[in-house]
Amino acid sequence: MRPLTDEETKIFFEKLTKYIGENVRLLVDRPDGAYCFRLHRERVFYISEKLLRHAVSIDRDHLKSIGTCFGKFTKSRKFHLHITALDYLAPYAQYKIWLKPTAEQQFVYGNHIMKSGLGRISESTAKYQGVIVYNMADIPLGFGVAAKATSECRHAEPMAIVCFHQADVGEYIRAEDTLVG
Repeated sequence: MRPLTDEETKIFFEKLTKYIGENVRLLVDRPDGAYCFRLHRERVFYISEKLLRHAVSIDRDHLKSIGTCFGKFTKSRKFHLHITALDYLAPYAQYKIWLKPTAEQQFVYGNHIMKSGLGRISESTAKYQGVIVYNMADIPLGFGVAAKATSECRHAEPMAIVCFHQADVGEYIRAEDTLVG
């Protein structure tokens, strides 16, 4: 387990900024203690520094996971967020999409969001902006990328895609073997 390099930090924080904007600093500077991001086996983990001090005594080969996995770097050095980061991203989300109850199941099965399933969308959401997806009861279901701006959504056809699927809570069941290991 090691700290992220400058290039990795830049790529990682650009991805987080796409979803939560300037609130990224709130993840590191928390009132309940110091937290940091560490890289282990191409995965980025969010971990308290107190827990990190204890983890130093564990051999790298024996350490499977520690803290919360935020995502992983691909072989082409792109960063993919995992659904395990949702609980930390949702409170700081700048742009949100709420789904109608009829569209929740489709999204949780890994499908994109159609205009017909859109309940609400944050004002001034730009095209290709990272969004957190909620149900109408304000429970976070996942995250995606807005396929249309807020103004375009108002005049879109019912079967037009308004949000591209990135990750959802259904992945805990569909991809439980690959989320951490």
